[in-house]
Amino acid sequence: MSKSNLNFKWLLKMAWRDGKASLTRLMLFMASIILGIAAVVSIQLFSDNLKDNIKKQSKSLMGADFIIDSKQKPSEKVQKIIDSLGANAFEVNFVSMAAFPKNEGTKLVKVRALEGAFPFYGSLTTVPENAGKNYQELGGALVDATLLLQYDLNPGDSIKLGNVTFSIIGALKSIPGSTAISSSVAPQVLIPFRFLEQTNLLQLGSRKEYQYFFKNTTIDLEALDKKIDPILDAENADLDTHTSTSRNLGRRYDNVGKFLNLVAFIALLLGCIGIASSVHIYIKEKLKNVAVLKCLGASRKQSFLIYLIQIIAIGFIGGIIGALIGISLQFAFPYILQEFLPFSVDVSISFQPILMGIILGVLMSVLFALLPLLGTWYVSPLEVLRGQEENQQKPKKARILVFLAILLFIFLFSFWMLKSAINGLVFTLGIFVTFAIMAGVASLFIKLIKKFFPTSWGFTSRQSLLNLFRPNNQTMVLVLAIGLGTFLISTLYFTKDILLAKTSLENKKTDANIILMDVQSSQEKQLVQNFESKGLEVIDNIPIITMRMESIRGKTANEIRQDTTVNMRKWMLNREFRVTYRSELTETEELLEGEFIGKVTAEKPVLISIADNLAEDGNLKIGDDVVFNIQGVLMETKVGSIRKVDWSSMQVNFMILFPTGVLEKAPQFNVMTTYAPTEESSAALQRDLVKNFPNVTILDLRQVFTIVEDILDKISWIINFMAFFSILTGFIVLIGSVRNSKYQRIKESVLLRTLGAKSKQILKITALEYVYLGLLGSLTGILLSLFGSQLLAIFIFKEPFIPSGIPFLVFLPAITILVVVIGLSNLKSVLQSPPLEVLRKEV
Repeated sequence: MSKSNLNFKWLLKMAWRDGKASLTRLMLFMASIILGIAAVVSIQLFSDNLKDNIKKQSKSLMGADFIIDSKQKPSEKVQKIIDSLGANAFEVNFVSMAAFPKNEGTKLVKVRALEGAFPFYGSLTTVPENAGKNYQELGGALVDATLLLQYDLNPGDSIKLGNVTFSIIGALKSIPGSTAISSSVAPQVLIPFRFLEQTNLLQLGSRKEYQYFFKNTTIDLEALDKKIDPILDAENADLDTHTSTSRNLGRRYDNVGKFLNLVAFIALLLGCIGIASSVHIYIKEKLKNVAVLKCLGASRKQSFLIYLIQIIAIGFIGGIIGALIGISLQFAFPYILQEFLPFSVDVSISFQPILMGIILGVLMSVLFALLPLLGTWYVSPLEVLRGQEENQQKPKKARILVFLAILLFIFLFSFWMLKSAINGLVFTLGIFVTFAIMAGVASLFIKLIKKFFPTSWGFTSRQSLLNLFRPNNQTMVLVLAIGLGTFLISTLYFTKDILLAKTSLENKKTDANIILMDVQSSQEKQLVQNFESKGLEVIDNIPIITMRMESIRGKTANEIRQDTTVNMRKWMLNREFRVTYRSELTETEELLEGEFIGKVTAEKPVLISIADNLAEDGNLKIGDDVVFNIQGVLMETKVGSIRKVDWSSMQVNFMILFPTGVLEKAPQFNVMTTYAPTEESSAALQRDLVKNFPNVTILDLRQVFTIVEDILDKISWIINFMAFFSILTGFIVLIGSVRNSKYQRIKESVLLRTLGAKSKQILKITALEYVYLGLLGSLTGILLSLFGSQLLAIFIFKEPFIPSGIPFLVFLPAITILVVVIGLSNLKSVLQSPPLEVLRKEV
């Protein structure tokens, strides 16, 4: 047997013997790895499963091979294309009010008037099962299953849409293309197309969509897209294929994947902190063993490899366990995210995540343990045996190389997860800055204590402060562990507050909570009288005119569509704008450029005001010419002003605002708003309006906010669940860091007991020390989260941020108490046993 084989066997044997004796300490180290790897593997695997399912189920998601849709009745050219391709089914869908004669209930619903055997792929899931096949023939309606439960309705009851009352044939549980979230806002009702005209629901200004469904498995979809999509775009129509829809859906859920990956990355980083702190303390405890080995003839390489083998073994085992837990956890994600997915996710298992978990476990273990491991390489046996190990300094070059390797690992890992070098670099810099601030706070705290040390304090108080900057102190490591955990929890809490603040609804009579849309001019006077008879005030009565952009700066819309050099987003060329006219701006509008002229002046150009987002997307500036097509009549205008619009407010806002004196005679409809003080008065008003004005769409903001808050609650729950990995890992790191410090405190506590210190004094010294550490770490984390949440509020949510006191009143004391409890539990063996027995057992 070769000498190298004997040497390796000896190294393995030594690593096993030493590790077996320190198994308890190494378990917490392994726990940090397991949780970090479990988070990464489960989330990465689920993201891959999500993408695979989108590809496999692309036809089932759409229900057809391709769809042609238009927001208006197809033009002659579009209709010819539809006829030549042979549509197998079609529908007209729109939002309207539904009434339930059984209990006089009303509800805003999405009506889908269908003709043909749609869907061709996937399934129309109903109760009873055959309702999806029979409803068109029977002339009945399929109604969203949740809506039936809410209004205590059953198949056989009736639903009234406009002038037609339909029998409910069955409960609609799912249909391709819909999600639970979209159905909660406007539940779907399917009716046969032949009854649409009889409902009399489609009036001037009604928002509707025409969709034509095609089943053709032989056609080249990419070639079709290239050939007819430009033609359809020019005619304000669009082509969607099942392949393009799956790509778009994949991009949409990429953001979900990125968020999940960030959560996993934070959990992994916290695990890395746990590794570094655990190994740092563990190796310091082993320096005497290393010194003895070197005195007995072991080389620095051998002593280094003994502990490196331990670290690799723990990383390997932790990686396997973490990967297995991650694989089992991914089965939970489809249930957690089912409200947000328009399809069911089939989970598959592959060898790749296990391999990734093992490699990642070993790599992160070695990398983050390398700095403390260098102590075994450069340690001087004589100085260690003399008790001077704290004077050992690792070469500056070696430390810099290790730090650079860690930063490179963080960057490469974030680049791999976020699929963007810039985002990876920004994230790495953000982590570095956060760590640097917390480390700087800890360092500054130590210096301040040294400079302003309270010499007049009592013995126990002074001793607890001395512990914070004595040799081998854990101030830096514990402040980082406590601070990062608190930072994460507090940021999540503050972010939830910002999101919920966006949905606040004040009960003021100046704030409308009932909005009536599609009010025809002939109905306006009757509706006003209806409001007055119920003691309700008309807050807004806004005229709406529909129009399209005909030309911009002298170029027609078709010329702009075909010009690839034009610097503008072309969605506005296909949009039917709903505009209004008035003489002044509202409180939700702020003038940014130009001057708003509220009344048109004879023989002068019509000066319009546009929203800042429209100006940015269209590259429009003050003085630019814009010609509008108002239902066949062309109107020349100039951009007179640009204004900022608060789109988050629940008031009726507009991208384009005309002055008075120009559009009054144009074909128009109205939007009216009022304030109903109670739910009962709101319900009574809606019943009356649905009965007498069936074409009018009613938006009850109370119901909208209930739905929004329910959605935000679900999102918040998911965020908290995802953050559970990071928070749990943070607590494991915290417990590990504090528990591992036990082995450095034993000698001091035993010495204090030998010198006559009472158990009460030792408890007080330790308790005060951990109070300082808990307060400093958690307070730093909360303050940093305040700053981070403020940035989120300004740049992401664009909302005012009013900090909650909960993190200060709950998180701060709770985390501090946790730190103190864990710290005091370390003293159990010291206080309950004689000093000599403790030294023999622990040291």
